[in-house]
Amino acid sequence: MTLLLPLIAVVVGLALLIWSADRFVAGASAVAYHAGMSPLLIGMVIVGFGTSAPEMVVSAFSAAQGNPGLALGNAYGSNITNIALILGAAALIRPMAVPAHVLKRELAVLCLVTLLAAFQLWDGFLSRADAWVLLAVFAFLMLWAILPVLSQSRRRLVQEVQKEIQISHMPLRQALLYLTIGIVVLAGSSRLLVWGAVRIAEGFGISDLIIGLTIVAVGTSLPELASSVMAARHGEHDIALGNVLGSNLFNTLAVVGIAGAIHPLEVAPEVLTRDCLVMGVLTFSLIFLGHGRKSPGQIGRGKGVLLLAAYLAYNGLLIWSVLRG
Repeated sequence: MTLLLPLIAVVVGLALLIWSADRFVAGASAVAYHAGMSPLLIGMVIVGFGTSAPEMVVSAFSAAQGNPGLALGNAYGSNITNIALILGAAALIRPMAVPAHVLKRELAVLCLVTLLAAFQLWDGFLSRADAWVLLAVFAFLMLWAILPVLSQSRRRLVQEVQKEIQISHMPLRQALLYLTIGIVVLAGSSRLLVWGAVRIAEGFGISDLIIGLTIVAVGTSLPELASSVMAARHGEHDIALGNVLGSNLFNTLAVVGIAGAIHPLEVAPEVLTRDCLVMGVLTFSLIFLGHGRKSPGQIGRGKGVLLLAAYLAYNGLLIWSVLRG
């Protein structure tokens, strides 16, 4: 019965976290639209930030409360979940085409960023200087992605983004209400989730890192899971793959960077030797899984099964480490 309340806190916290992130995105997008921001920028920046808001807020609160394992576990566990579980599930629903430019640009950048993360963790400590380097790289990549788009006339793409996020008819008063509610509930639900996760870890005698890598990581990745599965069902491969790659970049750079800027993080040895290693192997494996010999690359159902098997194997490894410890 002692752990019943923390368990309820985790479930309710996750549900409110996802609900409030959705309200935050809708409200922020509409406010930006009324302020004159272009729909394309809203789609790339605000909606992109909003889908990763659960990871960002949870890791920030975890770092501030002195739970570095939960902060890093949430970020890296979400990355592993995104590739192995979400891409695997999406590929099972419908084989996913992998455009050549994704392999040469977006995935190449994610591989370099993953190497940077491993390098920073090598000494077992993520300092504020390390965190600011991550945030600077993130800012540069955002500009690198946005500026070429702004310099070109893409009316059709603008119309598609505006239609997708459906913001033009929301009154400003309602938008401000959604934005306020979203921010308040995001903060409250994140604190509730972190409290429950830490209490569960203490109750079972396991590290908060394990909770962050499993329950919290899967929970905060639910928005990406829902959007990627829906995109796969409609054959929108770019959206499904872009959700995962964009979210992983955000988690590795912005989520960990914000957490480390708030409070320097002590890094357990297994984060580098197990979790960061698995994250790196999965990231680099996408180069081979998405590469086509003669035809355009494709992540088919067979490769989807491999990714899901890797996710199960990784969670089996986590369970074994808990039982052994």
